Amino acid sequence: MSVREQNLTGGQAIVEAARANGLTTLFGVPGAQIYPLFDALHGTDVTVIVPRHEQAAAYMAMGYAKSTGRPGVFSVVPGPGVLNAAAAMCTAMGNCTPLVCLTGQVPSSFLGRGRGHLHELPDQAATLRTFIKGAWRVDSPGDASKLVNKAFREAAGGRPGPIAVEMCWDTMAAKAPAVIEAADPPLAEPPINLDAIEAAVRLLTTAVRPMIMCGAGAQHAAPEVRALAETLQAPVTAFRSGRGVVAEDHPLGIASVAARELWDDVDVLVGIGSRLEMPYLRWGDAMQYERKPVRGPKLIRIDIDAAEMSRFVPDVAIVADSVTACRLLAERLQSRVRPNPERAAEIAVAKRIADAAFERIQPQASFLQAIRAVLPRDGVLVPELSQVGFTTYTGAFPILAPRTYISEGFQGTLGFGFPTALGAKVANPDKAVVSVTGDGGFMFGVQELATAAQYGIGLVTIVFNNHSFANVLRDQELQYGGRIIGSRFQNPDFLRLAESFGVAARRVVEPRELQRALEDELAAARPALIEVALQPGSEVSPWPYIHMRRRPSETLRA
Repeated sequence: MSVREQNLTGGQAIVEAARANGLTTLFGVPGAQIYPLFDALHGTDVTVIVPRHEQAAAYMAMGYAKSTGRPGVFSVVPGPGVLNAAAAMCTAMGNCTPLVCLTGQVPSSFLGRGRGHLHELPDQAATLRTFIKGAWRVDSPGDASKLVNKAFREAAGGRPGPIAVEMCWDTMAAKAPAVIEAADPPLAEPPINLDAIEAAVRLLTTAVRPMIMCGAGAQHAAPEVRALAETLQAPVTAFRSGRGVVAEDHPLGIASVAARELWDDVDVLVGIGSRLEMPYLRWGDAMQYERKPVRGPKLIRIDIDAAEMSRFVPDVAIVADSVTACRLLAERLQSRVRPNPERAAEIAVAKRIADAAFERIQPQASFLQAIRAVLPRDGVLVPELSQVGFTTYTGAFPILAPRTYISEGFQGTLGFGFPTALGAKVANPDKAVVSVTGDGGFMFGVQELATAAQYGIGLVTIVFNNHSFANVLRDQELQYGGRIIGSRFQNPDFLRLAESFGVAARRVVEPRELQRALEDELAAARPALIEVALQPGSEVSPWPYIHMRRRPSETLRA
């Protein structure tokens, strides 16, 4: 890219700087303070997708980013626009997603005046910095390239997360000299502490039943994680964001229920880019809230974020990119470990026990089996917080490739699923993408059916309609004496609603019907909605297999 000084508006400078960083798709809702930015997009090669709610713009960017590993970019007006998108940015921070938010600001002469100018917040960037990775203001077109480069670099570098860049309304409209530089190089990896690597090697050479647990920080390291696992003959598991790093139909790939079956005998746990929520916050006697494990296996943590090592203190801390650390460990262990020959059989038994447990979580498990039978290995599933979505946590829906399962992370953000799946489909037009949602979460963003239709986004959305917030309904029935309030719904006719937007729709009631319907709609490659009609309260709770106090084999005997 040639570098020369030009007279550009602030909006043009931001757009050209973003394009220099690889921007090809922007999700956004235009408004007064960002008119110059949207005007600058006109006539470029950037695809602009305009959803019907600002929150959806950020969720779509998140789906784009989670399914590709590249930063997702969105633009909304300041003040209420940014606050509407805040839930999605908060979610993206929790599940380590690289996002770049391009927004506006009041005119520069009104900054800090508190005069109540349109969309004014007392200090927007400071507010955002309380829950995202970073936020700053670009004060002139000449500063845009440097600060937009920094935004993309920081969003994707280290522990990924959202970055917001704002510019005052008048600055965005005014022309000034600007130079658009090439994108900055990626952030450098932290230096490797070889003593920590050697300490981990010594610990692993003594392990008889090691286990590897992955989080979002391992998604880009699938070959290296698999090589380490095969060297150790160690099962590889995850709760949400780390699933698919090792395929769950690989002999060493296991989901959470099978992992719990093995957990009590694990002597060394290797956490890779993971907060380790599953064993230390959810499982039986391992549940505890100290700063370091008080019982259980020896713990090795690999994480690019050094702060993680003080949040939960391991026996061996390796601050490093997961690719580098796993490669070094596998190389140094190659001639020094003798994998337990009984391990393969133990893992296979745990998987069979998990399969038996799934048969109890009905009808969700049967519907998920129907979806898995149709969705290709590289197809993307985006669950929602719903009875079927929660059931996916257990492994009842096996994940077979990296970046093919997009979860809400620890924020538990109801309503994230449908718009996030739309963004994943925009990013992957040639892959099958399926949104699995409940009626409650779907209605948070139902208006985005219009977005799917307008832009021809060929997402298949499966709405499991039980006319309720089923988790809330169950809790009110079991824990609050049946005092039901706010958890039952009178829903619209989803088929007629979808068709009114121009989206194909059909209704099913059985898993076999769902399988045939999904086959048809994926082949049709069009925006589609499939409603699965359910009776309220008909779904067996998956939670006994998410918060497991005992091995699944013990639960099955009970």
